[in-house]
Amino acid sequence: MPKRFGSRDSIADIDRPRIVRRSRNYRRRRCPRCGRYRAYRVRQAQRTLHDLGDPVTGRGRRIHVTYSQHRCRGCGAYFNADMNDLAPPKCHYTHRVMAMAVRLVVEDGFSYYNAWWRLWSEYGVFVPLATLQNWAEAKGKKRRRRRGVS
Repeated sequence: MPKRFGSRDSIADIDRPRIVRRSRNYRRRRCPRCGRYRAYRVRQAQRTLHDLGDPVTGRGRRIHVTYSQHRCRGCGAYFNADMNDLAPPKCHYTHRVMAMAVRLVVEDGFSYYNAWWRLWSEYGVFVPLATLQNWAEAKGKKRRRRRGVS
């Protein structure tokens, strides 16, 4: 049986992910607590996010985000630069991965295992089954298929 282009059956079939660099590094930001523009950069940090890859080449994408951490001189609050446009706080996956996973499970009616395999084999992103289940339960109920309809 010929192998489909981009499918992964073993560790040897894994391609290296494409690294994309993004920056959220600012000298000053407005404080979210007091609203003053007096929060200066204290340090820089990095965060790695997993994103949907290219289904044609089968390579995943990793986004390396360099972001700044700030301290407000007015109220003393510490906070990070806003990255909500890329991913939710404390999440390793982008909004695109979450939306695709929920669409596969909730709207298309895939089982968790089939959705997990599709994300891995076609888009090159590994999402644990428990994470898929949590996202699907948070976003909506899984649709039941009617008998006799394929």
